[in-house]
Amino acid sequence: MDKFSGKKIKKGNFWGFLKNHPFYFTLKSKIAGIFNRKGDFAKKLGHHFYFNLASFVLMGFLFFASGSFAEQNYLNSGNITNSLVTNNAESGTDSPFFSQNNSLALETPDLKIEDNFIYGISTPRVLTTQTLGDIFGSASPQSSKDVINYTVQPGDTISSVAQNFNISSDTLLWSNNLASGASLKEGQNLVILPVSGILYIVKSGDTVGQIAKIYKSKSEDIISFNNLANEGDLFIGDILVIPGGVMPKRPVPSIVQNPVPDSFFIYPAEGLITQGLHYYNAIDLANQCGTPVYAAASGTVQRTRYGWNYGGGNQVTILHSGGIVSYYGHLQTIFVKSGDSVTVGDRIGLMGQTGLATGCHVHFEVIGAKNPLARYSVGTTLKYK
Repeated sequence: MDKFSGKKIKKGNFWGFLKNHPFYFTLKSKIAGIFNRKGDFAKKLGHHFYFNLASFVLMGFLFFASGSFAEQNYLNSGNITNSLVTNNAESGTDSPFFSQNNSLALETPDLKIEDNFIYGISTPRVLTTQTLGDIFGSASPQSSKDVINYTVQPGDTISSVAQNFNISSDTLLWSNNLASGASLKEGQNLVILPVSGILYIVKSGDTVGQIAKIYKSKSEDIISFNNLANEGDLFIGDILVIPGGVMPKRPVPSIVQNPVPDSFFIYPAEGLITQGLHYYNAIDLANQCGTPVYAAASGTVQRTRYGWNYGGGNQVTILHSGGIVSYYGHLQTIFVKSGDSVTVGDRIGLMGQTGLATGCHVHFEVIGAKNPLARYSVGTTLKYK
């Protein structure tokens, strides 16, 4: 139906309709008036007649088609909010908003009140292509900067493993605190760096320049490889890969695991222990996505990171007394920010599957102390009393 004449447009007769349209008569009369004039202007304009006419036809088509497109989009969209919050029975499991347990993978920002202001905190995972791939289940290629765990196979040697991963034998020894000439045992877990170099844990007072000088690397290489904002972007407990680094003749003392009472940490979440100690001093605790994750001890939030992060996904690190740091990886949502003070038991995020994760869990890591979850065997279910 034409919006101006009220006539119906027959299929296949668009050109006939256009010729009878008032827009066409108006343009035709104006062009004719121009061509009736004498002079070079009319001649030049005549060369562009067909181009102008074709443009007019195209605009007419888009004008009439837009009405049906808009109507169709409006009918399809309905109420966007309502369409996203429909229940499982109404939506069907083919929706990309469904998680593995057939529940809607939606999240609303938590409201946080601070300094008389209210603001929402929500993971920006829906804004990055990498984390979108994690949500929709597409396999992401392993980053060339990922540190991985490797289980020793029969016949493996230091040199053969190093060769397979294209790193030096010294790098393999240094990153696993192995002595020169050490032999490997089947089933042994090894930390594999992405490049030849040093694995370094930041201590109080460290600077990028000092670290680069000690390990004969370059400050700009350390900053770039570890995705640091600048030389001052260091926190106690940060784990850095020093590309091309060489261990000095007098090895720098590593982080000492300070003894802490059993009551120092609480469980970071309820769930099932699915993986024992692995890089770095970490235990995996699994549960449904959206399970609350709590600060295992009081302290100050050092970092909050979103995205892939070398497979760690959305993550939080907290500095506790005595220089001890706890790390929470693969989070779905983060409720804190850098500089926040947290009390033991404060909710800092929700369990998720961001980064390199095959299921919903929290990668709980402790730097500078024994991991309190290490005393439990794989398969143990942890619940608050």
